Amino acid sequence: MQRRLRPVELDFAESAPLRLVFSAELSAPPAAVYRSLAVELGSTPAWFTAVAAAAPTDGGAGRTVRLRGGIEFRETILASDPAARYAYRIDRTNAPGLTALLEEWVLSPAADGTRVRWTMAVDGNGPCRVALRLARPGVGRSFRDAMRNLDRRLTPARLPSRGTGR
Repeated sequence: MQRRLRPVELDFAESAPLRLVFSAELSAPPAAVYRSLAVELGSTPAWFTAVAAAAPTDGGAGRTVRLRGGIEFRETILASDPAARYAYRIDRTNAPGLTALLEEWVLSPAADGTRVRWTMAVDGNGPCRVALRLARPGVGRSFRDAMRNLDRRLTPARLPSRGTGR
């Protein structure tokens, strides 16, 4: 059964009682990374293996996401700035203990691609916050794996030049 969470706005990314922040650099350009995050939701499970399914709702104003293990989210998109930022709050979930959750993906050009910063801004009861703090290393590993998978998906292997013998 899904519960309604407290509606939060973009400033929650900075003011939440618990913030998990991770970053990575990808070779792919910001526009391609944004497209994978915000437009091609159906492909998310192919690169973010913690996600079992993702689909747009409400004509693109929202999303539904199901994680492996059965946790489900119904989300509202709060910021959709191509090649710069994508953010959404979770409105409903079956995850126990959560009272508010917002995720923000900030994209910025890097030397050879894109720097991605992902923030999970969370409020919840005491046991929920403790569990998420303890889960931080695993969530970080999942993020890094997802970014590595996404970069491989978006950056095709270069074929050797003709005549180089490579």
